[in-house]
Amino acid sequence: MHTLLVHITNEEPILVEVEALPAPSDQAIVCLHPRRRDGREIHYVLPEVQTIILPWHRISFIEVMPSGQEEEIISPFAV
Repeated sequence: MHTLLVHITNEEPILVEVEALPAPSDQAIVCLHPRRRDGREIHYVLPEVQTIILPWHRISFIEVMPSGQEEEIISPFAV
C-alpha cells in the first residue's frame, strides 16, 4: 500500500492510499481513504465514501509519501 499526495487541478491536494503506483498507461487512478492533508474530510466527497476514481486529466501531479519502511540512506560525508 502506498500513500500519495494528489494535486488536483483547482483544488487542495488530498492524501490517498493506492494498492500499486499508477502506470503511465492508466487512464485513471483508484484512490482509497481520501482525506485532506490534516486528516479532515474532503468537502466534495461524502463522509461514508472509501474509494474514489480520479481521471488523469484532473491531476496536476502526484507526490509519493515516504512509507517509513525505506532504508536510511547512509552518506559517506559528514554533515
